[in-house]
Amino acid sequence: MAGRFPQRPTLPPGPVPRQAVTSERARVRRWTPQGPLDLGLVLGPLRRGPADPTFRATPDGSVWRACRTPAGPGTLRVRAYAGEVLGEAWGPGAEWLLDGLPELLGAADEPEAFVPRHRVVALARHRRPGLRLTRTGLVLESLIPSVLEQKVTTDEAYRAWRLLVRRFGEPAPGPAGVSERPMRVMPAARTWALIPSWEWHRAGVDDKRASTILRSVRVAARLEQSVGMPADEARARLEVVPGVGPWTSAEVVQRSHGAADAVTVGDLHLPGIVGWALAGDRHADDDRMLRLLEPYAGQRHRAARLILLSGQVPARRAPKMPRVDIGLL
Repeated sequence: MAGRFPQRPTLPPGPVPRQAVTSERARVRRWTPQGPLDLGLVLGPLRRGPADPTFRATPDGSVWRACRTPAGPGTLRVRAYAGEVLGEAWGPGAEWLLDGLPELLGAADEPEAFVPRHRVVALARHRRPGLRLTRTGLVLESLIPSVLEQKVTTDEAYRAWRLLVRRFGEPAPGPAGVSERPMRVMPAARTWALIPSWEWHRAGVDDKRASTILRSVRVAARLEQSVGMPADEARARLEVVPGVGPWTSAEVVQRSHGAADAVTVGDLHLPGIVGWALAGDRHADDDRMLRLLEPYAGQRHRAARLILLSGQVPARRAPKMPRVDIGLL
């Protein structure tokens, strides 16, 4: 989970990082959230590893995102100070990103509807009042990295995402694309479809996951349309694609739809963490986890996130999943 980003008492314009000045002017939007807002907690799930080329958190408390929107590539910088949010955006997708800024930061979420039923959950909520569920409105952006995370370690998945985006993506619009560590916009659907088999292999992606991504990008337009559907219907549409199952569809709608009830099943660690926190059962399976989360029906994903944020995690007893780099085979 991402940590908290620092908040400051005023909202100055803020300098652009060195070697990152461009002639393109940013479009700007200011927005005042209703209630506490922690940018690290809200936007943290969108980051795919510490070196994600599409996501960056800077020491001044800003969060940068490079996105492929329906209007084209765009870069968004978000800062929060003294109860106000400043959004700056560049590129063809700038207006789209600014229009969606409130929902990205949880404006469509309803954290007040959540009622803790366990002490550990209540304490986590009390300590993290700024937790809101993001809604990006973008499906493919979450689907592709979620497929890369299937049945491998997070390090392997993050490496694959990083290599593929850097190799086949495009520079982020605005200052982020020309900084000392340039950000990248993920490839378009057609570009994903044209990636040669050996490039998947070099990135450590096996044929099964690569094939799932290729099937997904061929119907990208239909999948993106699911943003306008309820989360359950969107998951059903996603799972029509062979290789996209309940685990993957839940991971997607948690981000694209802000789905508060889309609890992840089929995860290697989550059932044991939930079982340990709520019942002292480190060997809980998916069925046991779902029974324990029944009191949170409609808000099970939020409950699971609060449990993860509580730090109530059982000590590791089994060895880590072995890492296999197929690019070396």
